Amino acid sequence: MIHIEFTTDLGAKVTVDVERPEQVLDIQRHYGRLGWTSGEVPAGGYQFPLDNSDDFDWALIGAREWTSPEGEVMIMHRGHAYRRRELEAVDSRKLKLPKAVKYSRGAKLTDPDHIREKGDGEIEYVTLAMFRGGKRQERFAKPAQTQSTQQNPARRDERAAQAPSRQGVPMQAASRA
Repeated sequence: MIHIEFTTDLGAKVTVDVERPEQVLDIQRHYGRLGWTSGEVPAGGYQFPLDNSDDFDWALIGAREWTSPEGEVMIMHRGHAYRRRELEAVDSRKLKLPKAVKYSRGAKLTDPDHIREKGDGEIEYVTLAMFRGGKRQERFAKPAQTQSTQQNPARRDERAAQAPSRQGVPMQAASRA
């Protein structure tokens, strides 16, 4: 049995049991859509292949897309808004880096030192995710919607409301046990 510990969007700790390894990403997607997260963002952010940057499923890490009043699409994660930054390839004597897409935000005084990155001048950043190099991983992409869920939003909402079970017991009953 695999155990995944989530932190809800209100800070509660919840452990979910998963029977098979191939179910882990589906469980993370399900609870991630609720804003629940598992684990901490690593220093430098999560690392993913560049080819996954356009259709990455942000629910895997408990994040979601959000459009600001100015029309900018950002990523919301644990109450912070992260901007998409396109980084050109660097090819110099000292440094060689491939093209990348980075989601980051300005650092706050309350951010721990180990996750802060130096930027230009006095500016510091915190990176949520970096997409660079590597081979596309379908498991990180947004799942394809079926024809019936695209045409019938009520059916999609009904399916989203169905929680995975915990050792065969629906989550509502398991939380009372």
